[in-house]
Amino acid sequence: MHDFHLANQIAKIAKEHAKKHGLSKIKKIVIELGDAVQRGEAIKPESLEYNIKLLMPVEKLEIKKIKGVIFHFDFYILHYICMT
Repeated sequence: MHDFHLANQIAKIAKEHAKKHGLSKIKKIVIELGDAVQRGEAIKPESLEYNIKLLMPVEKLEIKKIKGVIFHFDFYILHYICMT
């Protein structure tokens, strides 16, 4: 469930960015994902990828796991989005 909410936020930001820059198609999204826990549940890269692709067409989606401390939070911050 939390993966879907985060995927929805990423899709929304990507679409807004594309519209702002006059892009008709998003070819690639790159996300750097550290360890994140939302209400005791870890964000899973494979679930996040599935949900983003469910919400929007994107040719390539790359989720890079990065090392770091575990964050516990009640809101989402998009770390990185890259469009080409």
